[in-house]
Amino acid sequence: MAGSRLRALAVRARSDRRALWVAFALVHAALLVVGVLLVPDRAFWDLGLYRWWVGQGLADGRWPVLDDPWVYPAGALVPMLLAAVGGTAGGPGYALAWSLLVTALDAAALALLLRDPARGHPLAGHAGPRWHPSPAGAWWWVAFVAALGPVAMGRLDAVVAPLTVVALVLAARRPGVAAALLTAGAWVKVTPGALLLPLVLAVRRPGARVVAPAAAVCAVVVGAVAVLGGPGGLGRIATFLDAQDGRDLQLEAVVTTPWVLLGLVSPAVRRVYDGEIVTWEVDGPGTAVASAVMDLALVAGVALAAGLLLLARRRAGAAFRTRVVRLAFVVRGAMLLSLLLVVANKVGSPQYVGWLAAPVVVALTVGLPGWGRTAGLALVTAAATQVVFPWTYAALTEGAPLPTLLLAVRNALLVALLVETVRRLLAEARAAAAGAWPAAAAQDERDGDRDDERPGPGDPAGADADADADADAVSAARARPPARRARGGRGRPGPAPAGTSG
Repeated sequence: MAGSRLRALAVRARSDRRALWVAFALVHAALLVVGVLLVPDRAFWDLGLYRWWVGQGLADGRWPVLDDPWVYPAGALVPMLLAAVGGTAGGPGYALAWSLLVTALDAAALALLLRDPARGHPLAGHAGPRWHPSPAGAWWWVAFVAALGPVAMGRLDAVVAPLTVVALVLAARRPGVAAALLTAGAWVKVTPGALLLPLVLAVRRPGARVVAPAAAVCAVVVGAVAVLGGPGGLGRIATFLDAQDGRDLQLEAVVTTPWVLLGLVSPAVRRVYDGEIVTWEVDGPGTAVASAVMDLALVAGVALAAGLLLLARRRAGAAFRTRVVRLAFVVRGAMLLSLLLVVANKVGSPQYVGWLAAPVVVALTVGLPGWGRTAGLALVTAAATQVVFPWTYAALTEGAPLPTLLLAVRNALLVALLVETVRRLLAEARAAAAGAWPAAAAQDERDGDRDDERPGPGDPAGADADADADADAVSAARARPPARRARGGRGRPGPAPAGTSG
């Protein structure tokens, strides 16, 4: 009896938006207290760098990119400068202002996720006429931020995360706006730019609806650097692209796992601190070669991901005209690219795990099937990441066995997530083509959305793409599980922080 009451209370809490906003506020307040007041040197160390860069610019007129090469894209100066309202002379003011900025951005993205369809939710037309946003995505996001801990707030990636959530929400109905947001995010932290790939493959006339808005944002950024920095600024605008050249394997990177484990039993592997880039790295037999190989592996991985996305689109066949199938393709593709940029990266900063949040949040909000395992694995991965950094990071740099083994488990979870994402991407394409995707149960109707225009003569979506299937499939997905075929044949400065320059 007590158990059933607790379950009923849990269900009521999940559907109560006031409870959700209270949880959101409590989690963000807790991270603020930890990073600003309790352990700022361990949790929010990067903010000291941001404050120093901005303070130098305001005091001496010498700015990154405009006057010196920089490890970040030029747009990263914008959030750093906004947080300067809290002061740059020292004390907690800058970190407090940064935390409030991140909280405000997260709140805006959360409000968009929960908007009533009757008031113009961006997904209303693409997720079915009777669709309402599921609170599962918002609750999961709050839990994920709590699990990931201070790096979910005290890094540049925390600014990019809500922008990516909004971009994926808008991708179905407003691909141009989504492309502009992803490009703006890429000028802060490169990763969101990779998410343009599934968007390009999903929309009709991608040149006008994705490439042109992205190019417009790039033109604005380049123009601003040209005006403010002159020819010298333009010459330094792309220095972030080669900032990782010559770096060794970072301690936390997935590829470093064999050496980290070998270091537990062999003195040949050392954990060394690089003061120039403020990062802990691993030095041992073969690490230099592996570092050079990973530079190529990252590029090859993105190319492979593009091939997988093209294969999935082709396998979906005529079903790709269905709006919910295209939406699912974009979200799953975003997860694939985000994971790939973590797993195939020789820089493994803990905040990179935050890149995984946006696709899961949107998928759960829409109610797309097949995301339960991904969501669970991502939560566990985030929690393991927080234990590693910041709480046991000092011991990890000293070679302690327990945090080392936990890091290895965390890295294995990231690989498992990547494998699961590839499997689901291809399985969902096969299911859509075979009619096993829930959207096949919906009746086709003419698409009245202004943004879903008729394809050109050579559009692979087909000549009848204007008769999109109404994606009232999300309701069907919740009412019944996908067919067995859709599941791929299965039945069911102290110790330096990680990756400040990552």
